[in-house]
Amino acid sequence: MAAAKKGPVLFELPIGESGNLVCTQPKERVYLVTFISPPDNRLTAPFCQSLLLALDIIETRHEPGVLITTSGIEKFYSNGLDLEHASFTPGFFPDNLYALWRRILTYPMPTIALLPGHAFAGALMLAMMHDYRAMNAHKGYLCLNEVELGVPLRPPMTSIFRQKVSPQTYRRLVLEAVRFKALEALKEGIVDWLGGLDEALTHIDELKLVAKANTGVSGKQVYGELKAEMWRETVGYLDSFGEEDGREYATQLRRKRERQLAEKTVVDWEAKAKL
Repeated sequence: MAAAKKGPVLFELPIGESGNLVCTQPKERVYLVTFISPPDNRLTAPFCQSLLLALDIIETRHEPGVLITTSGIEKFYSNGLDLEHASFTPGFFPDNLYALWRRILTYPMPTIALLPGHAFAGALMLAMMHDYRAMNAHKGYLCLNEVELGVPLRPPMTSIFRQKVSPQTYRRLVLEAVRFKALEALKEGIVDWLGGLDEALTHIDELKLVAKANTGVSGKQVYGELKAEMWRETVGYLDSFGEEDGREYATQLRRKRERQLAEKTVVDWEAKAKL
């Protein structure tokens, strides 16, 4: 099959100083957003803000249809967060990352993450916020590697997997840091099909996704509202960042006290064992 054409360019946006985002229209009412932010599409504040603006432009200036996001860097969809940038950018999580995730999770039209290569950690979370995921059959891994990095996962980062994959797959992702290749990712339900833009366009036609963005018999377009209700748990976590931040701090204090008590208990036991 000949490679699908990306279609006419609708608009372009910068991503920071060296990246860019291009929105094209491979077929009527299908919007392909291709981002390039060297070297590996890290989810920085400029990246998130550029993609948020693209979503706003598509919703407010174009006919409702289907949104596809993909990378112009073949090796990576994205390599996840830049941890130093995330840690030292004020408001990074609520104003950038979580805002982007919530926007895509509840976007008022069908969304597809087209993965040409690796999607690690936060990038896989971003892909999971889409309605559908398609993966290159020959290249790339999908992985949550936080257990290897020694980085805890916050509630909205894990709840989306709890809602969208089986408990067994969830365990393999979070506690085993399994690197899923395409066929296994398909088998485990992490992705919905294999292939590139051609296959995405075929599935859009077969599933009649463009029509799903239309208004219903009532005259109301409810696609986004239906998704907000489907994924209420994750939406709630994304909306309550401050509360969850406080809960996490309280949890850390409790764990510290538990560790101190455990240490004291073991010291007492060791002292008695020597008698």
